Amino acid sequence: MRQLPKALMKWYQKHARILPWRGSSDPYEIWISEVMLQQTRIETVIPYFEKWMSIFQDLESVSNSNEEEILRIWEGLGYYSRARNIYKTAKIIMEDYNGEFPVDEAALRRLPGIGEYISGAIMSIAYHEKVPALDGNGIRVIARLFNYQQPVNVNRNRNFLKKKLVELLPEKKPGDFNQALMDLGSVICIPSDPKCTHCPLHKYCESFKKATQNFLPVKGKKKRIPHYQVVAAIIENKIQEVLIDKRPSKGFLGGLWEFPGGKVEKKESNEEALVRELKEELGILVRPFEIFGIYKHTYTHFRVTVHTFFAKLDKGQPKPLQVEECEWVRVKELKHYQMGKVDRSISNDLQQRYQ
Repeated sequence: MRQLPKALMKWYQKHARILPWRGSSDPYEIWISEVMLQQTRIETVIPYFEKWMSIFQDLESVSNSNEEEILRIWEGLGYYSRARNIYKTAKIIMEDYNGEFPVDEAALRRLPGIGEYISGAIMSIAYHEKVPALDGNGIRVIARLFNYQQPVNVNRNRNFLKKKLVELLPEKKPGDFNQALMDLGSVICIPSDPKCTHCPLHKYCESFKKATQNFLPVKGKKKRIPHYQVVAAIIENKIQEVLIDKRPSKGFLGGLWEFPGGKVEKKESNEEALVRELKEELGILVRPFEIFGIYKHTYTHFRVTVHTFFAKLDKGQPKPLQVEECEWVRVKELKHYQMGKVDRSISNDLQQRYQ
């Protein structure tokens, strides 16, 4: 294994992916790229990263912005708590660290949204510290290298793999090594049918020697993802404005605008759920009268099917009881309100209908 780091770095020099954040030692750029890459494919992230950097060149510009603007630029990337945490962290660094990222792993991990992996990436890439940054690709590579047969989604087992990575990390350019491991896992040591004969590390790989690479890494049983039925209402007033409300800033999709509605309870019809939800959220009585569309989406821990209805306002004036705000908005202006993926799809379909 002593020659393994050299073999990997030689491969990396020739085959490193060309990415807009690569080659930078600016902790701000590294931080933004790694936050965006959480749960998101690289191809999706690249245009968002480039747009972000053109608007927010540094921490100060993020700190001087506001959450609404941050969410506007982030819209479409999903997992919106990431964007809110960027804003919170920028504020903290500007106020408590004089605008400079802390050069300390423990201090980094106390900041909102910065966990073990991102702190490791910043410490190794920006500050050249011998700190591991182990993402999903890296976990797969290390598990196969050592023919590790235990479930990698168990904390103690991940810690074992992390220690193995520390043993391999070179003193010089540990950040490049971490990135090389990610690239190797992305293009060579892929989940199914890894390209072992093209791998620069195959002669060091225990699972390749024992022909177990296709069975690794081992993962424990996943919990069944719950599936929720959800309803939403499109309510129009006399001047062709529709009603939307803003979700509470804390919680799922916090701070985003939506068409009012919510989960369907047991033994409740979709129409009954819609009437109940709008009474609870906005203090109004509505009458659903026509289905507009059905939208399906999968989040990290659950799935939803959203049944969207045209509804008539029968009684009351909307007021924010369980939401932050509510507004009547012209359909063509909906594009200026930050929304999650499902509500943006509803908005887009509604705009096409009004053209």
